[in-house]
This record gives sequence, structure tokens and C-alpha cells, in this order.
Amino acid sequence: MAEALPARAAGLGLRRALLDALIEAPAGAFDFLECAPDNWIGVGGRAGERFAALASRHPLACHGLSLSLGGPDPLDTGFLRQTSDFLERHDVVLYSEHLSYCSAGGHLYDLLPLPFTDEAVHHVAARIRRVQDVLGRRIAVENVSYYAAPWQAMPEADFVNAVLSEAGCDLLLDVNNVFVNAVNHGYDARAFIDALPGARIASYHVAGHYDEADDLKIDTHGAAVKDDVWSLLAHAYRAHGVRPTLLERDFNFPPLPELLAELARVRQLQAAVA
Repeated sequence: MAEALPARAAGLGLRRALLDALIEAPAGAFDFLECAPDNWIGVGGRAGERFAALASRHPLACHGLSLSLGGPDPLDTGFLRQTSDFLERHDVVLYSEHLSYCSAGGHLYDLLPLPFTDEAVHHVAARIRRVQDVLGRRIAVENVSYYAAPWQAMPEADFVNAVLSEAGCDLLLDVNNVFVNAVNHGYDARAFIDALPGARIASYHVAGHYDEADDLKIDTHGAAVKDDVWSLLAHAYRAHGVRPTLLERDFNFPPLPELLAELARVRQLQAAVA
């Protein structure tokens, strides 16, 4: 397995629409790339060749989409083994998944929130431990954005902390998701971040969102990062320390120099705190 990313690493998402631009990017433009293995396992042809070229040149992190860690269906052990092979083949430095579910009698094609209950803690923690056993590595789980809140017997931060403790896993702290949820559900974003265990934070995500209304934000990954989210990222760095940070963009891609300018802002915030 490759060495861990340095704390002050700043990365970009490896998306098909960006393949050519990433291949041609100047040296040092980014410190690592992140992809969803679900989208690349078994991919051949020109896209597969260019992916392999990028994975051989740059440290690679992976962020899964379809394990459905909190779901009711049995874990897909066949897919887990494919994922394990992919991680080993490409010397992946960090693997993460979502603290959510996306299947129940079949794929639902969305990341749905879990109820914040003791039963859900035990259920998802046991599945995370199983995933870690199969992969032979510690993983991180990401706090997700959500719009309808299922039964909440405890605050979200307490739920996240309980899962991390019982599962023995790390946290991928998505700062934009915290901001979106704080606005949509009426809680203090900075207090939420302060309540998380800094020692468990493996990395950060930052992304853009859509302002539907003053009290409704939609997590889109299709726009530039907002100033409020930059401020929240700086707060997370001050509260818990600098960690490798990914700039997420999934569509509406601007020219690469615009993405690199946003990535430069990540580096500025990291340097200011470090």
C-alpha cells in the first residue's frame, strides 16, 4: 500500500470529462486524484488507458458510491473483492464510503440518510467492520447531505461519533455537506464540526452547492465553492488540523485553470493554519 498523503495535500476528482485536461495538467497542479472505483472497475479502451496513466503518475484516493453501508440488503461481497483488487492494483492511499444507504431490494440510485438511533449505529458499524475485514484496511466514512430527516433519537454529531467509535473507522469530513445540512435543518455548522473527533478525520471534501432559497441549499457539486463553505473549511482546519482535502466537481466543469484556482485557495487555507 502506498504511503499516506501528506496533511497539506490538495486534490481533484478524477472524472471522465476531465481526463484529457488532467493528463495535460502541469506538474504540481494537484497533489492527488480521487475517483469512485464503482465507475472504473472493468473499464477499458481509451478511457481505461488514460485512467491507468493518471493513476500511475499521481497518488490515488477512492470514494465509493454503492456499498450501501447502512442498507438492509446483504453486503455485496463479490463487489467488495473487486474493489479490493482495484485498490491494490492502483496502490490507493485512502478508501472511503458514505454513511448512508443506496439499496433496499435493489439499487435506489441515491444516497439516503440513516435514522440516528442506537439500532442504526450497531447495524452500520457491524457492516463497516465487515468491509474493513474484507478489504484488509481501515476505511473512512463520509457525513452525507440529506433533506428529509428520518427518526432522530440523537443529534447527528452524536450518531457520527458513535458509528466511528463502534466501527473502528475514520471520518471523511465533507464540509459542504455540514453547511448544507446546517442551513436546511437549523443547526450550528461550527458547533457540529467542533463536536467531531479530530483524531478520526482522515481527509476533507469541499464542494459547491445550489442556493434554492435562504433556508434551502442543494448539494450539487456543480458550482464553485461558496465563501461560507471556505470559511467553514478554515474553521475545521483550526479546530481539528489540516488534512488532505479534495475539491469535488461532478458536472458543469469550468476550464481546468478555474478548478486549479479553487485548489489554490485550499492550499492557501492549509498554509495559513499550518
